[in-house]
Amino acid sequence: MELSPNKPQQVTCPRLPIAVYREVAAHLRQVQGVNASVILRSVEHDPTAKFDYYQSQASALQIDCDSDLTEQEQQQVNNILDYYAQVYTPWQMK
Repeated sequence: MELSPNKPQQVTCPRLPIAVYREVAAHLRQVQGVNASVILRSVEHDPTAKFDYYQSQASALQIDCDSDLTEQEQQQVNNILDYYAQVYTPWQMK
């Protein structure tokens, strides 16, 4: 997955637990020049609704890459995203 530098991008993985989104964001932030944050799903509380374990509490992962990201750093970002795509389901651009 190619990310554009200096343009925040959002990726999503349906049904991915919020804990895994946070784990991916933490791994991405270890790459110099990359900032990642979890965007939470805004849901109004419905006391009659049943909890759905497979419905993620996160709506997306926002990734910001500096324009001077080296090829090696870009490859690290791709490797991290590819790993989680293989373990769970492929990422989708939002």
